[in-house]
Amino acid sequence: MAISALVHPGDEVIFFEPAFDSYAPVVRLQGATPIGLKLQVPDFAINWDELRASITPRTRMIIINTPHNPSAQVLTPTDLDQLAALTRNTDIVVLSDEVYEHILFDGRTHCGMATHPELAQRSVVVSSFGKTFHVTGWRVGYALAPAALMDEIVKVHQFMMYAADTPMQVGFAQYLQNPQNYLQLSPFYQEKRDRLLALMQDSPFKLLPSAGSFFMLASYGHFSDESDSEMVKRLIVDHGVATIPLSAFYMDGTDNKLIRLSFAKDDATLLAGAEALCRVKG
Repeated sequence: MAISALVHPGDEVIFFEPAFDSYAPVVRLQGATPIGLKLQVPDFAINWDELRASITPRTRMIIINTPHNPSAQVLTPTDLDQLAALTRNTDIVVLSDEVYEHILFDGRTHCGMATHPELAQRSVVVSSFGKTFHVTGWRVGYALAPAALMDEIVKVHQFMMYAADTPMQVGFAQYLQNPQNYLQLSPFYQEKRDRLLALMQDSPFKLLPSAGSFFMLASYGHFSDESDSEMVKRLIVDHGVATIPLSAFYMDGTDNKLIRLSFAKDDATLLAGAEALCRVKG
């Protein structure tokens, strides 16, 4: 709804790949052009010089995602300062996807756009009750924005969705009364991350660091030349484990021989999945 309200035909929207697969199609639906900049592998950091060179007079929006899906990396205060400097004295809106805001590991602090006074004035922050309260299928989210931006989003919202159903709103409002329901997410998921790391020690996969979210990337290029899509199919057919190829998160299907694992599962499922992956042969 933020893209529909604020982006218009002829505009350009910059985002970073690999990316959640809804960004580019929604931009195209507005008659605008999605500009996908590739994050640097393997640390998946933003190349700020490349971003600077990609900004044009037609740039209307920059989409940020932290903690990042699928790389599980997070932005830092230095990153926010860089973004603020690049957008200063422009009309660029920052759309910040922060649905994993309460899931950061190893003592990290969430650096959302609302934590930076300058960026807060030009940002729409989108988050998710579904991710925070373990009910992703309910698809109930929320947005924060300065009044001038929110006024435009509300105009679109009433015709695209109107409202979430009342029982869900009441339920989430009740859960929000106890902050521990969401402030304890980081240790909850860090334990699962660490359990999966330990269980995968004897697997042929190399696991990339996971700083936030409930995802982890696994590299296999050192033992197989298969495309990531072929690897994912083999894992499903031969080992009964469903993963996602990282190429699905790129507009051009870039294949870095990486697959995405999720550890938002019960312990028995994590154990079964890890044991199956440990049996994978090159």
